[in-house]
Amino acid sequence: MTTNTPGTGIVEAAWQELLASDRVSADLVAAAYAEPRLRQLFPWIGMWELHFSRCTEQRWTWDVPYVGPTAAGPGHTGPYYVEGPSRTRRIGEAGTAREAVAMVVERLPPGCGPAFVGTPGELATHEGAKEA
Repeated sequence: MTTNTPGTGIVEAAWQELLASDRVSADLVAAAYAEPRLRQLFPWIGMWELHFSRCTEQRWTWDVPYVGPTAAGPGHTGPYYVEGPSRTRRIGEAGTAREAVAMVVERLPPGCGPAFVGTPGELATHEGAKEA
């Protein structure tokens, strides 16, 4: 991750908040944070699931797979399910947080780089301008 990108501070602050949170499995957050390609994305949680967004503002992107526990709770240590990018697509189950994180990394969208500072709409406009 490049330290001079505008979103670096925003993304890192979100990760630090999650690392100190009890709203999602500590093992899962630690495993995801240890993976450089995920650590550059904006993390968010919902329903005990750990999601990764390519932008920093809501409504976050849904084009990256996410991980949830098969049994909810902050102390949960596996197994985990991996879904995405939508809730209707189950990728599989993993026995450990590290295995689940590896499944997400294997399925990152092409060109998935540091989180864009802004909304999904602004990200789409930015990406369209880069292609032109």
